[in-house]
Amino acid sequence: MLTLHRAAFVLPDPAGSGASQADGAVLVRGELVEAVGPFGELAAAHPDARVRDWGAAVLAPGLRNPYGHWLLERAYHPDPREEIGAEPVPGGLDGERDDVRCGASARRGLQRMLGFGVTAVAGPFERASVRTAVTRSGLAALAPGGGDAGEGPLDPLAVLSLAQAVHGRIAAGGRADFAVFACDGDAPLPRPGGCLATVLGGRLVYRRR
Repeated sequence: MLTLHRAAFVLPDPAGSGASQADGAVLVRGELVEAVGPFGELAAAHPDARVRDWGAAVLAPGLRNPYGHWLLERAYHPDPREEIGAEPVPGGLDGERDDVRCGASARRGLQRMLGFGVTAVAGPFERASVRTAVTRSGLAALAPGGGDAGEGPLDPLAVLSLAQAVHGRIAAGGRADFAVFACDGDAPLPRPGGCLATVLGGRLVYRRR
């Protein structure tokens, strides 16, 4: 099935050219990007495609979270039934021997990352249960860049520019990993904390309610 994702602005390569496509679209077939370009042209060429219209939003490559080791192997992500809030508990897994508890925490952390447009996360991942959780999440598992990045937030845009945070680019033939964000004011840039939807391998895995 073909799906056409439309947005007010499409940023195929923020870390490269950075050029935006006004009233743009990304055409997805299966798990791959079929084409990127003006919505009108792609809609006319593919009239049978299902359209997801994200309105006044920015569509960009998914984000890379460089703080995966700290977030998934040291911080603890509470179960809502514990009623201790939703934010990661720093050091909550330090010395933890229960691998099942670690894996459950990692799954909740990964799910929250999707809500910030994250499609790739950097290790190292030393616990088997955490490695399994990352693999099953569908996020790309990346080698650490220059060692452990240390403590950091679930939302990469809280501390990094878009060009620093994006993982890859959106191009025909590439894997359909991208996110949709509310605009940061009048600029065609994603607003930190403003993720509206996340797509992994062509699948809509997160949508803000």
